[in-house]
Amino acid sequence: MKFFKNLAVMGALLAGSPAIAQEQFITIGTGGQTGVYFVVGQSICRLVNRGTAEHNLKCTAPSTGGSIANINAIMAGDMDMGVAQSDWQYHAYNGTSEFEGNQFENARAVFSVHGEPFTVIARADAGISTFADLKGKRVNIGNPGSGQYATMQVVMDALGWTMDDFALASELKPAEQAAALGDNKVDAIIYTVGHPNGSIQEAVSTVDAVLIPVTGPEIDALIAENPYYAAAKIPGGMYKGSPDDVDTFGVKATFVTSSDVDDEVVYQVVKAVFDNFDRFKRLHPAFESLTQEEMISAGLSAPLHDGAARYYREQGWIE
Repeated sequence: MKFFKNLAVMGALLAGSPAIAQEQFITIGTGGQTGVYFVVGQSICRLVNRGTAEHNLKCTAPSTGGSIANINAIMAGDMDMGVAQSDWQYHAYNGTSEFEGNQFENARAVFSVHGEPFTVIARADAGISTFADLKGKRVNIGNPGSGQYATMQVVMDALGWTMDDFALASELKPAEQAAALGDNKVDAIIYTVGHPNGSIQEAVSTVDAVLIPVTGPEIDALIAENPYYAAAKIPGGMYKGSPDDVDTFGVKATFVTSSDVDDEVVYQVVKAVFDNFDRFKRLHPAFESLTQEEMISAGLSAPLHDGAARYYREQGWIE
């Protein structure tokens, strides 16, 4: 596919026309509409589409199932780029965990975005104050294909738990889980997400709820053994009912693509974001503390795409 795309680019250059064909559409995989992934994709597309007259790229960012669904879609050639947790970027590139036997050697990193703490929020009347208290409770672990679902599996494996340890293990999407908590259909919800998050704000506004710490020797071991995990804090006072900092662990949200996607396309997407960096940071509170230096280094667990590397070299950010 890349060979034919490059022929088209070469032909366009010889004809004296722009390197990117007219009205070339690119698709970015995101996540649930209440999550930050959706905002990331929509924000990138907004910046790309502001420059369509110059580069002829048109960008769409539909809601998807999340990290693993996005990586699988990119691998299949159904999407050009997508947002994914740094751990699943790592596993896809290395053919481990969920991607054992289905290695995505062409996976390429573009940049990282915000941190994503593994977040547990429980009804205040559910008798849950530690992660261990989730045993025997009704817990929404997320939809299959999402990073939160897969990361919950990792945590459960570390603790030696199975689905049978819960009274109910529901698989609701992010857009559905806040209402389920408020309607007393579940006792707790799991969410790997950037903060502040609209879904969690919705939940705590409809029912008394508290954030639950995710700590202990098993979590410490996960952090020590896996370079894509890090200790994390959810700031106190961000959500009603949780005035103090809450300790957990987390990953980075990363923007990923395939080496099959043309260098010029990726270059123009990266340029749209970093040439308008202050504008990008204003598009969601989770982006406010981002720095260019961290975005092009932290959480990138696959090789940089050549198109992204080209822009970073032009800026003097990498050798």
